[in-house]
Amino acid sequence: MSTHEKRYWEDWQNGRDPVAGDYLVRQYLPLVDFLIDRFMISLPKSVDKDDIRSLAYEGLLDALEKFNIQRDLKFETYATWRIKGAIIDGLRHSDWLPRSVRDKVKKIEKAYTVLEQQNNSSVTDEEVSAYLGITKAELNKTVSEAALSAMVSIDETAYDDNEPAGKYHMIEDTKAASPEKHVTEQVTKAALTQAIEGLPEKEKLVVSLCYFEELKLTEIAEVLSVSVSRVSQLHSKAMLRLNAAMQAIHEHSIS
Repeated sequence: MSTHEKRYWEDWQNGRDPVAGDYLVRQYLPLVDFLIDRFMISLPKSVDKDDIRSLAYEGLLDALEKFNIQRDLKFETYATWRIKGAIIDGLRHSDWLPRSVRDKVKKIEKAYTVLEQQNNSSVTDEEVSAYLGITKAELNKTVSEAALSAMVSIDETAYDDNEPAGKYHMIEDTKAASPEKHVTEQVTKAALTQAIEGLPEKEKLVVSLCYFEELKLTEIAEVLSVSVSRVSQLHSKAMLRLNAAMQAIHEHSIS
């Protein structure tokens, strides 16, 4: 953090100076836009981008209100989880996904879990469709409709006034004394890494370009020479597979 920016932070935290507040909002608007673009990859066309933008701004303002510059945590990291949390909570409360679709998503996740454990490898759309007794077209339609459901499941977040924490997002605590917690975190990270490696090549490439190379949806479509909707579908399937893999690990750990 530069001396110039730190002064604005101090003015904001010490007296909620409106000039400092306006400066900080403008400073972090690119972060909001970046996160909105990432979310739109996973959202059905029925979700309005302006609604997502409004929720994201609420998350940014919440982060600015609660962030403490004295803590050893970058604001970008803290704000990212606050913004994502605000978007996810807003979408949950809007109840945009019908129960019938939620039930279908659970069945698809279960199919991925069962078949990929049986085969010890990624399964095809045809195999999943046959297992569920539906057509491939019906499978793809449900995957497209339920894109956010898969993302929310694997990226479920909880927040307190001090620090964000994700269901599978771990921030190392050097003071933590519990070896059990450390082992659990390492097993989870290793399982997620293995699950990503086991994805079909196109899905793995989409995940890599999206979350490691941080490309936008349209840029990924250009790289793969496919349509934007196809990229969204590949991303959704990858999230369903990864969520199924994490669910299997969770069930195994408590059994």
